[in-house]
Amino acid sequence: MEWLDVSTENCPVQSTLDLVGEKWTLLILRDAFIRVRRFDDFRRHLGLSDAVLADRLRKLVAAGILTTVPYQQAGSRTRHEYRLTSKGRDLWPILMALRQWGETYAADPEGPVLDVRHTGCGAPVRVVVECDGPHGALAPTEVTAAPGPGARPVRSLLPE
Repeated sequence: MEWLDVSTENCPVQSTLDLVGEKWTLLILRDAFIRVRRFDDFRRHLGLSDAVLADRLRKLVAAGILTTVPYQQAGSRTRHEYRLTSKGRDLWPILMALRQWGETYAADPEGPVLDVRHTGCGAPVRVVVECDGPHGALAPTEVTAAPGPGARPVRSLLPE
């Protein structure tokens, strides 16, 4: 079976984009990785409406990407902070790759908006694709992609 004969209905890229592919969702996740936790802080930093923010946060919680943790400030009602789950933290390389691409091709001429460095040694952080073997970073021309065991044939939409 060739790639063009494979249905994309169960494609993991498509499934991921269904969960997190909307602009505001990715920006909420970006801020969550930088430890923004509270609704008002997300709203103030992102500048989006309460309704849109509440909808995106609700979807991220329902998907198990964020979880809510109650907190209460003196004299106020109990509210909730939003924290990344392990499923959410696994999205970190995706956000870092988007950031890295943006700094290469859509950067502010004055330099990075966010300087991300390894806490241990201070070196800049970068995302690479590598194999499980003893090789370093790989280019797209160095990999082979073929339909896997979950590949399903495209269902013809034309009458037979």
